[in-house]
Amino acid sequence: MQKQHTYNTIHIVIAIAVTMFFSCKDNFKDIQNIGGSEHQPLGVAENINLKYTDSGKVEAVLISPKMYDYSNRAFGYNEFTDGVNLELFEDNIKKGTVISDYAIVYNKTNIIDLRGHVKVITDVNDTLFAEQLYYDNAKEWLFTNKPVTFRTGQDLIHGNGFDSNAEFTNAEVLEITGLLTVEE
Repeated sequence: MQKQHTYNTIHIVIAIAVTMFFSCKDNFKDIQNIGGSEHQPLGVAENINLKYTDSGKVEAVLISPKMYDYSNRAFGYNEFTDGVNLELFEDNIKKGTVISDYAIVYNKTNIIDLRGHVKVITDVNDTLFAEQLYYDNAKEWLFTNKPVTFRTGQDLIHGNGFDSNAEFTNAEVLEITGLLTVEE
């Protein structure tokens, strides 16, 4: 009788364990969305003043009034609806400034889309003005096919498109529509 009772107990424990094993599922995404909709941001940050450092040296300072975090979507992104002001540094010396009215950072592709009165100023005061500009963070490459104005040295170049590395050492205005040289 004792042996029969042990077998019944083992069968019951095995049945419960198998049931629990097959009933488990990965519901992390469901848990993330509790209390929210997939159409709502996962988080909202206000009055951002973010300092990025490497080895104790400030590399960048990002200032923005508001950021929405949509990383809970299949193609996650962060949206800066009220614009950004980004200061870039190298060895604690200011190397450039990026300003735009709106920005969106796509997490999977590492592409940054800047829109509305985009202005990029380099350490030698070369300045790019555009309505939209993309930055590929992995390739460190800036590009657009929208109208631009690029001020470099004494030249003011208007065109429809722009390509450059992040340092502007090979900046190129595409489809030039106007060139003005200002002599000092």
